[in-house]
Amino acid sequence: MTENFLSVRSVTKRYAGHTALDNVSLEVPRGKVFGLLGPNGAGKTTLIRILNRITAPDTGQVIFDGHPLRSADLAAIGYLPEERGLYKKMKVGEQAVYLARLKGLSRQEAVSRLKVWFEKLEITSWWDKKLEELSKGMAQKVQFVITVLHEPELLIFDEPFSGFDPVNAELLKREILELRDQGRTIIFSTHNMASVEDICDEIALIDRSRVALSGRVSDIKQRFRTGRFEVCGQGRLAAVPGLFDIVGQTEAGGLQRYLLAKAPSTSNSALASAVARSMELQLFSEQLPTMHEIFLKTVAQ
Repeated sequence: MTENFLSVRSVTKRYAGHTALDNVSLEVPRGKVFGLLGPNGAGKTTLIRILNRITAPDTGQVIFDGHPLRSADLAAIGYLPEERGLYKKMKVGEQAVYLARLKGLSRQEAVSRLKVWFEKLEITSWWDKKLEELSKGMAQKVQFVITVLHEPELLIFDEPFSGFDPVNAELLKREILELRDQGRTIIFSTHNMASVEDICDEIALIDRSRVALSGRVSDIKQRFRTGRFEVCGQGRLAAVPGLFDIVGQTEAGGLQRYLLAKAPSTSNSALASAVARSMELQLFSEQLPTMHEIFLKTVAQ
């Protein structure tokens, strides 16, 4: 088996007067959650359409599990689009079985798997309801089940938490991570940077039709570190020129809390030692930037 389940190699796609993707390359590792990020109009949707063979690149290629992507591979892909496409007049169970059979499952196997998933997502009582009777979030649970039911090797989720309250978003997040732990490869397209930090192992940020940033989430956060540290404890702290500056200070419950800006030449251990000479430390923590901050900084360049 190849280490990367999916490779996008120098893919370019142009429409009349517009370049949607400009020499885009990225690697999606096997058995991981890969975040596909970017502002509106950056090219994410075009790339997803190419991965689903809805359209084809003008140049470049997609390698799927070691071979060029072909029509037969669609059976191994589950796609949850941002624009949902269920039949509103059909009953939930009837529609789920119908779509599962289109994916190659027998009726008996479809019903068996659906019962398991409906119980997991707490929607068993909806089996005989029509889709038009359900809220947006409820309908989305149904479509999520339909997407994963045939146990595809690659799952593509486009804004899967749209329309969910926090409780159901957390439930769906757990299911996505469980699918990853079972060995599924997942592409997760979203604007919600908080969910990226919770779910994604690696990301690619597409901006203005090109890959502007890619890599492991932990490595990217290290790459954008700002040298800010939060310290808390008993005692008073004064800035040490050339070592660190104090950029914020609060007091609560007899404890002093400081936000420090470390000089580039100062090591973390030297900073900790300097602070410990003045304070009885209870907290010493580097403040890494959030993915939201990194996203904004990258697309603003």
